[in-house]
Amino acid sequence: MSGKVKEWFLQRIPINTESTANAVNEVFKEPIPSHMKYWYYALGATPLILFLIQLVTGVLLTFYYIPSPEKAFESVRYISEEVRMGFYIRGLHRWGSNLMVIAIFLHMVRVFFTRGYRKPRELNWVIGVLIFLVTLTLCFTGYSLVYNQLSYWAATVGTNMLKEIPLIGTLMLEFLRGGTEVTANTLTRFYNLHIIFMPLFLLILLAVHIVMVRLHGVSKLEGKENEEKTYPFFPEHFYHTLIVGLFILVVLSSLTVILPPGLGEQANPAVTPNHIKPEWYFYGIYALLNLLPLRFGIYLIIVFIIVGTFWPFIDEYIKIKWPKIKVHYFFGSLCAFLFLLFTVYEMFV
Repeated sequence: MSGKVKEWFLQRIPINTESTANAVNEVFKEPIPSHMKYWYYALGATPLILFLIQLVTGVLLTFYYIPSPEKAFESVRYISEEVRMGFYIRGLHRWGSNLMVIAIFLHMVRVFFTRGYRKPRELNWVIGVLIFLVTLTLCFTGYSLVYNQLSYWAATVGTNMLKEIPLIGTLMLEFLRGGTEVTANTLTRFYNLHIIFMPLFLLILLAVHIVMVRLHGVSKLEGKENEEKTYPFFPEHFYHTLIVGLFILVVLSSLTVILPPGLGEQANPAVTPNHIKPEWYFYGIYALLNLLPLRFGIYLIIVFIIVGTFWPFIDEYIKIKWPKIKVHYFFGSLCAFLFLLFTVYEMFV
C-alpha cells in the first residue's frame, strides 16, 4: 500500500529522490571552520530564528489588530487583556524585535572585527547592513502601531527628521505620512509596510544572505585560511543552532512573563507629552541629533551609513595602500564606543 502511494505521488511530483538526498547530504556535510565551535562566533542563525518567531507571532496579532486611529489602541488593549494568551503572543513579538536588533548588531560586530567581510564576501556585508536597516524600519513601524502617546509622538518626531534629508526628504516624509501630517493614512501605510513590504524585503535579503554564505562557505579566521581545520555542519553545528533556538524561546518567554509590554495612554494629537523618547536602539541617534544641529546630524548619519555599508571596499583599499595598519580595529572600536556612550547618555538624561 505504501509503495502504491509513493508511486502515485512520484508520478505527479517527479522528484529525483537520489539527487534530492545528495543535495540534503551536501548541506549537512558543509565544512564549518573550527572556530565556529565557540558560541560567540555562532550568532549567524540567531536573527533567522528570531525572524521566524516574529513572522508567526505577527500573523497571529493581525487576527485582532485594527489599523485605524479610533480602534488601534483599543485592539492592542483587547489583545493584551482579553484574548486568551494574547499578552504572551504580543510579548514574544515585542521582545523578539528587541532581541533581533541585538543579535544582528552582535553578529555584525563579530564579522567586522574578524574581517569576515573580506574578499570575496564584500557583497554579503552590504546585504547584512541592509538587513539591519530593514529590521530597524520594522521596529519603528511596529512600535508606532500601538498608537499610544509615546508611539504616536515618536513617529511624528521620527518622520519630521526625514525632511532634512537632501533632495528626497520631503518626498519621503509625504510618502510615509500620506500627506504632511500624521493621520489615519500614516497608520495605514505603517501597517502595510510592517506586515507586507518590509517583511517580504527582509525575507528576500535573508534568503540571498544565506545563499551567499552557502556559495562562499563560512569565512575562516584571517591569516589561518590554510591552517584552520573544519568539521561537518551536522551534527555539532546543527545542535548548536537548535540549542540557540530553544534558549531564545526561554528568554523571550521569561521576559514576556516578567516584563510584559505595557499600553500607556491612548494617542492624543492635541496633547504633546513632556518627554518623547524613541525605543532604546534609537537612543544613540536621538542623543546625537539633540547635541548637534539637526541638519548636520542627519548628514553625519547618512555619511556613516554609506561608509559602513561600503566599508569592505574602503578597508581593502586602505590595506593595499598601508598593509601594516589595521584601521578596522580603530574605526570599529570608535563607532562602538560612541554608540554606547550616546545610548547610555540618553538613558540617564
